Amino acid sequence: MESKEMARIIIDAMEEKKAEDIRVLDIAEVSSLGDYFIIASGNNVNQVQAITDEIDMRLGRAGVAPRQIEGYMNANWILMDYGDVIVHVFDKENRLFYDLERIWKDGKSVDPKEI
Repeated sequence: MESKEMARIIIDAMEEKKAEDIRVLDIAEVSSLGDYFIIASGNNVNQVQAITDEIDMRLGRAGVAPRQIEGYMNANWILMDYGDVIVHVFDKENRLFYDLERIWKDGKSVDPKEI
């Protein structure tokens, strides 16, 4: 599956579970890690886990399995590695603390609606 199609599924899943402040960074030109970072926030542990569960379920239905998922039990920052698309779902406090958007500012910000 192409990374753009995968990103669209992820964004739709995030929106379904009311993720906040969804950001997409095109990192293809600045890193060999992948094509996109998709970053979002949840309001609490349950919502953060529900967002990642929805992403995993939808991509699973599409035949895409994660390479790795980290942080699920604590759910203050869950990282989901789908190869060319890497998903970060934070609680609000940890998102502010780690500030991936600043760290990866060389990546191109993409409007999620354009994916």
